[in-house]
Order: sequence, then structure tokens, then C-alpha cells
Amino acid sequence: HMSRFVDLSHHIENGMETFKGLPGPVICDYWTREASAANYEDGSSFSIARIDMVANTGTYVDAPFHRYADGRDLAHLPLASIAELDGVVVRNPHANGLATTADHFAGLNVRGKAVLIATGWDAHWRTPAYFSDHSFLTEDAARYLVDAGAAFVGIDSHNIDDTRTKRRPVHTILLGADIPIGEHLTRLTDLPPHGFTFHAA
Repeated sequence: HMSRFVDLSHHIENGMETFKGLPGPVICDYWTREASAANYEDGSSFSIARIDMVANTGTYVDAPFHRYADGRDLAHLPLASIAELDGVVVRNPHANGLATTADHFAGLNVRGKAVLIATGWDAHWRTPAYFSDHSFLTEDAARYLVDAGAAFVGIDSHNIDDTRTKRRPVHTILLGADIPIGEHLTRLTDLPPHGFTFHAA
């Protein structure tokens, strides 16, 4: 049967805000077709775009280096840690409460898998509400996922940690265990509960 691909990334648009206080991306022409046409005799013209942005823009992966100075950065993550992973979705709609706890994973086999938490918070993307009190994982959930052998953890929310406090235990625990984190995922509602392959390469 035919494979179906679901893009779990938000589109990156000029000037958009992913995280308050970080600059939005600048997307512009470096070479325009009109200007480049003068360089060729056969009617050829080319477009070369320029993109200036911080790494934490749109949908992205946090590597251990994001939290730990001696951790692996994105370039040094083994591809096997972010590609060809069996995936499972845990659904915890934000209307039921913002916290996803260890109890939400009870009875679920997450060993070696990409665990994606679908809260529906991505519906607020590009609105002021996206940055307010948002869905997150609890510290006990992070410890549970490490102990249960999860390979990757992602969420369709503004931050995997509760940003109402000055602590970031989920980043600390998961990245400390070499488990990459995906933030600002979207369209998780289009995925089945399990039986799919996840790539964040």
C-alpha cells in the first residue's frame, strides 16, 4: 500500500515569532531572477534566497548541547536517533488540562520509540495565545519516559516545560539522558496512535 507522508512542521515565514525575545527570521532575495538574467546569454535566470534566523525557529529539535555545554549538538546527533523511529502518539487535549503526566503513558510501550504528545496547542500558532499558559510535560513524565526507554519526545506546544516557573526539568532530564526533544510540532491529529515511522532529520 502507498506510504502517506504527514509534515509535522510549521511553515517558516518572514518575521514570524516562535519564542518571545528571539528575533524572527529574515527571508529575502539574495539574487533575483531579474538581476541574474544579465549574467547569461541563453535566457537563463536564477533565484537564490537568503535566510537569516536563530536555530530555535519554527518546528525544531533540541539536542543535548541546547542545555549542556558538553552535550552533542545537532550536527553530532546520530541520524538513527532522529530518523526511522517507530512512533506513538499520546493524546492529551489541552482542554482536559495543560499537564501531561506519567499516568498518560501507563500501559504504553515507548522503548526505542518517538513519543509525540498531541495536545492541540498548535491551533494557537501565530496568535498571542500560543505564548500564554500552554500544554507541557511534567517532571515525573520526563523521568518515566527516560526509565521506559523513549528515544525521542515531541510536543505540539510552545515549550515541553511549564514556562510559568523558572525551572526547566523536562529539558534537563530528557537532554541529560541523550533523548532529543521536538518542540512546536503540528498536525499530530493526522497521525494514527501507533504504527507509523517518524523522522526529524
